[in-house]
Amino acid sequence: MKALTPKEIVKELDRFVIGQDKAKRSVAIALRNRWRRQQADERIRNEILPNNIIMIGPTGVGKTEIARRLAALAQSPFIKVEATKFTEVGYVGRDVESIVRDLTYMAVDMVEKEQEERVRQRAEELADERLMDLLFPVESKEKLDEEEHERINKTRDRLRAMYEEGKFEERYVEIDAPVKKPNISGISVLGPGDGGLGGDMMDNPGEFINEAMSSLLGKKKTKKQKMKVPEARKILVEEESQKLIDRNKVIEEAMDRVQHHGIVFVDEIDKIAISSEGKGGADVSRQGVQRDLLPIVEGSTVKTRYGFVKTDHILFIASGAFNVSKPSDLIPELQGRFPIRVELDSLTTEDFVNILTHPQNALIKQYQALLHSEDVDLVFEKAAIREIAQKATDVNDKTENIGARRLHTIMTQILDDIMYNAPDDRKKIVITPENVRESLESIVTDDDLSRYIL
Repeated sequence: MKALTPKEIVKELDRFVIGQDKAKRSVAIALRNRWRRQQADERIRNEILPNNIIMIGPTGVGKTEIARRLAALAQSPFIKVEATKFTEVGYVGRDVESIVRDLTYMAVDMVEKEQEERVRQRAEELADERLMDLLFPVESKEKLDEEEHERINKTRDRLRAMYEEGKFEERYVEIDAPVKKPNISGISVLGPGDGGLGGDMMDNPGEFINEAMSSLLGKKKTKKQKMKVPEARKILVEEESQKLIDRNKVIEEAMDRVQHHGIVFVDEIDKIAISSEGKGGADVSRQGVQRDLLPIVEGSTVKTRYGFVKTDHILFIASGAFNVSKPSDLIPELQGRFPIRVELDSLTTEDFVNILTHPQNALIKQYQALLHSEDVDLVFEKAAIREIAQKATDVNDKTENIGARRLHTIMTQILDDIMYNAPDDRKKIVITPENVRESLESIVTDDDLSRYIL
């Protein structure tokens, strides 16, 4: 984990998320506290628990983006789940322990990719050696005398120089290539059980059965295939990477990351809260999901295919609009496990202007990059950007407020003809306030049409 101070974390988040200073401050402190905990005396380290956070605010104001960027910043395993997708134990559906299992599989994949990057150069060298042997096979060198050895080495050096110049890319070689796995994701045999093998089966039955069969057979099924050098090189580099990676160390590192640096973002937690008027029926099931979620949040042990994972130090960030219910409608035990509550602000016209232009992944920059691939220069006048922001505010006020997501629908409408006709003769397209008004005039003035299109 990068040892960034809270101020540095907020500064990094500012590159991607506009406003919401209180939320950024809270998550920055929570992330820094993880680093502080790692520096603490070992005798007290395990007693320091994460301060889980509930972010309260309407959709489209940056709750998910803050959590996602925080995880990327910390290089932590991260998973986003929707509380409404889970059911109480005993009902058909996903159990809450699958959150931890999915987070673990994601961590293993993350560490494996990192390890592959570290050994990539050596793997490429070994793959090139194998390709040279396939392209220009040499009989056993033991039978050759010193003069023939020298002659073969000189020839091979010349061929290697030509190989590095890409002169053999169109040649074919025959290698043992892995056979693609059949798609059997529709099969479901075992129930969720205690979160062990049955849980894996329910979460991803196809992957589970494929891995089980691979384990039984001892190796992946392969067959001889002829292919061009570039395609063969990819397969051989992957094979050599796997040989250079210590799988046990990958799993060990991944388990450590999940337990000490994992971040779980639970969206729509307000949908499983029970309002004071709630009586029986579906409300009972919602309360059941809360009670199932409680042990995971407060700290328990979950069985995965890689071993047991303790959830005591996983950081949980929950979010919800809470326009019908309120945080106090959650069961008291669960409320106590989310001590930090942050209210996010609704977005203003000025915020929309900044969202369109300032972030590293700003929407205008995205469209400019798309059209740049067609050698088209897309330019927005400042007044046009403000007009787009104002229209987004107006539509959010008149219809349902979906925050910054409204900018996507409006930008799509404005640039529809341009994206369809490009590339054309124009190499530079300037968007003016008049263009914005013309594109949206008939839609914005008609409430019914506005609700349907925007």
